[in-house]
Amino acid sequence: FAGYISQVLKNYTDHACDGEYVSLRCPHRTTISIQSSFYGRIVPSHQMCPSRYPHSYATLIKEDVACSVGTSLQKMLDECQDRRSCQFLVNSRLFGADPCPGTSKYLIVWYKCRPNEYKSKVACEDDKLRLSCKKSMVIAIYSAIFGRTQGGSLECPYQNLGMPMIECQSATALQLMIKRCHGKRSCSIYASTYEFGDPCYPGIRKHLNVIYTCDNTPFLLPVDETQPPVLNSSMEPVGVSTGMALLSNILAAYAFIT
Repeated sequence: FAGYISQVLKNYTDHACDGEYVSLRCPHRTTISIQSSFYGRIVPSHQMCPSRYPHSYATLIKEDVACSVGTSLQKMLDECQDRRSCQFLVNSRLFGADPCPGTSKYLIVWYKCRPNEYKSKVACEDDKLRLSCKKSMVIAIYSAIFGRTQGGSLECPYQNLGMPMIECQSATALQLMIKRCHGKRSCSIYASTYEFGDPCYPGIRKHLNVIYTCDNTPFLLPVDETQPPVLNSSMEPVGVSTGMALLSNILAAYAFIT
């Protein structure tokens, strides 16, 4: 069971070049939860996914390394969200208009395997979040987000009229929630910038969203504390104070998959 929980909480990264199949799969009793996605090209082809075009043609076309689509995340949600597994062939037609004709592209997907039974709690900025399990059961943290998402939160509607529509998330929210709550029967924490730092522009209201399960295993469950890069669908940095951390996470991701 401990191995199962470890799989459930792990962050997965998968990628595929144009013309290849991408395949996502989760263990029994869990489903895919897409965290982030990117389709396009931001590194040269000699570093990742070599060009599929003939060399003579490729030399005539300057490769675009600032190329991305804004529909990548929604496409992955449509194809894979809440399924046990999914597989499809990667090509530009899947994502609408080709953002850079003549440049070979690739898809990168970050996802988790969400338990079929889980609990979700939300606290607005500066409110206290409380988690608890029944007697003899302990908390297993699945995911944690502190910041602002483009979809917003029904529990914490945004009142920042005139503010740009951005997505900004703390890079340390998951690690902090694991440290405070994982393996305990109950815990509490304030959804504040004092605890999590401020990943957004000044004045933007944020919220804390935690997904967890309760288990009767009496020992601390093993988890993967790595956090996927905080990206929006165009692979642009989100927020202002997490830029360098974001860049290092992206480079680490490329090192892992190449």
